Amino acid sequence: MNHDGLSYPFAERTPESGSSIEVIPGVRWLRMALPFALNHINLWLLQDHVDGRDGWTVIDCCIDHPQSRDEWERIFCTQLQGLPVIRVLVTHMHPDHIGLAHWLCSRWNVPLWISAADYLQASISTESAFGFDGDRAARFFQAHGLVDPEALDQIRARSTYYSNLVPALPQSYRRLLDGMRLQIGPHTWQCIAGYGHAPEHMALHCASLGVLISGDMVLPRISTNVSVYESEPEADAVKLFTDSLQRFQSIPAETLVLPSHGLPFTGLHTRIKALSTHHEERLNELMAACVERPLNAHDAMQVLFRREMNLHQTTFAMGESIAHLNRLWHEGRLHRIQSAEGIFRFHHPPT
Repeated sequence: MNHDGLSYPFAERTPESGSSIEVIPGVRWLRMALPFALNHINLWLLQDHVDGRDGWTVIDCCIDHPQSRDEWERIFCTQLQGLPVIRVLVTHMHPDHIGLAHWLCSRWNVPLWISAADYLQASISTESAFGFDGDRAARFFQAHGLVDPEALDQIRARSTYYSNLVPALPQSYRRLLDGMRLQIGPHTWQCIAGYGHAPEHMALHCASLGVLISGDMVLPRISTNVSVYESEPEADAVKLFTDSLQRFQSIPAETLVLPSHGLPFTGLHTRIKALSTHHEERLNELMAACVERPLNAHDAMQVLFRREMNLHQTTFAMGESIAHLNRLWHEGRLHRIQSAEGIFRFHHPPT
């Protein structure tokens, strides 16, 4: 199937719960359900050989949820060809990717591989509301124009949102670094760091197989969430993300991309261009909207997201709106002021 210049070689079939599909020899595709609007995550099994043992490397884990654990148990019984899990690798620290890492690592007595920045942010987030929900997050969004008392109360009440999905982490980890080459089975995979979506997201490229495990950095049909949170309130996340996309341009165009959401696809360069264009168009929309009046992030959210959203989606949309306004501010295309009531607004510089 072809769509938007991309080709989907597995469009006619996706893995059923507790099962897997071999996308190429030695690489298997799992899909697990999520209780969100984005209702699934793709996970990957790579045939491996570590310290004289044959087995599997797991790429990403799903949230910690009874259903997810049950699905993994079915995978262990039916999809591993009688071999053990010998390594767990996580692309980044968001709950759908790392939530069950502690359980998988303990279950098989194996190490977790992850970037240092994402391990440390996950460690903090399992023990506090730092950067996601709770009182600090409510104050941050309020300063950017979200003043609805009910929404703010709900954000304050979700102080354990991350830790409910990621209740624990392995006590140690093996560090992934940009450019690192990992031997997984007979093949070499190179780590590619990406920024703007997570602190230090790691994608994996295998040139010999012609495969890129893109994580959340390159998704086929939806745009990756690029947000700013109260832990780094002046971050330039959009620039970090779009600059990171360019690091994938050297990968051959015919590479099979295995994303965390959606279908495996080919057409990497086409998708990179489309994502870059998407963000530039959003920035231009905000510039045009600011001609009429200064905008806070809640105003900007009405420009960028023209649909009804629940609270979970609203927090993502607020983070994205702040990220795009920050990009224009850092670039000097907009100025930022803080009103007497503490609300940040962005406006065109005086001529």
